[in-house]
Amino acid sequence: MAPQGHAHRVLASLDSSQAALSTVAASWRRCVTVHGLDPERRVSPHVLSDTELREARDGLGVILPAAQSSLDSLFRAVGHAGCCVLLTDASGAPVDRRGGAADDDTFKRWGLWTGVVWSEASEGTNGVGTCLAEQRPLTIHRDEHFHTKNIGLSCTVAPIYDPWGRLAGALDVSSCRPGLGDMVDLLRSAVLDAARRIEAEAFRQTFAKARVMVLGEAGARSSTPLVAVDRDDMVIGATHAARKVARLTDQMIQWGAPAADLLAGPEGPQVVEAERAALRRALSQAGGSVSGAARALGISRATLHRKMNRLDLHRPSRDA
Repeated sequence: MAPQGHAHRVLASLDSSQAALSTVAASWRRCVTVHGLDPERRVSPHVLSDTELREARDGLGVILPAAQSSLDSLFRAVGHAGCCVLLTDASGAPVDRRGGAADDDTFKRWGLWTGVVWSEASEGTNGVGTCLAEQRPLTIHRDEHFHTKNIGLSCTVAPIYDPWGRLAGALDVSSCRPGLGDMVDLLRSAVLDAARRIEAEAFRQTFAKARVMVLGEAGARSSTPLVAVDRDDMVIGATHAARKVARLTDQMIQWGAPAADLLAGPEGPQVVEAERAALRRALSQAGGSVSGAARALGISRATLHRKMNRLDLHRPSRDA
């Protein structure tokens, strides 16, 4: 598409109903009406200073070291197709990247480099910026970009959430080679898998002493529903997807959310009954002593009382 034709198409979309139906058109509208951008205007990208880049890297915390092996494996999978891999912070600035040496000069000219800010407010509709704005996986392919200068790019991106469920950044695979359209589905699958691995690894490192449970399948989400459970079977951490699935909030986790209460689906009743049977056996073997049963189960007396109340177990007369 000719540059002038691209700008006309972008501006024409503002007067149509496309913005209500299309992610791309809605982003174009934001670029014009919220960010005041012009698709034809060529402005130098915003680049972080060395100090700002260090702060951005530090701000990712455990995510950056947890991502290293996944960045390597993702690049091995897509690098042959002329793609680079970027890990950004929540502002859209890449803090780490993988790319082939033969392509580095080209990617640097395009701005696909550490420290170059790819927020929607700065660069218009693009993979990283629009993914962060929408907080969901997506692909922005060539002339779906807002700025004419970027219509040679194809970007497939997934959001990355930190161990406390907050948006931390994005994982991006970008290419400036034509003919990548046939690979979009494969790239999306590879990026989603890598994003899930990064988040899960960061979560497990953060809650290394806890038991990690899976609440269900990730589906099309970039986040896997994981919860961290302490020795008293209380939830002490949850990923972004787990918070959505179980409707968990920071306050609920802080106050104490029993792991058993999060179990859903056809296996839930069986798990509850199995727990009830285990408690009854422990109480019986301890001669009705709550303290003795708690020691045998490896949990605190208060936790056992909480479980008994939740499961509506008759409290033994002997409680010492």
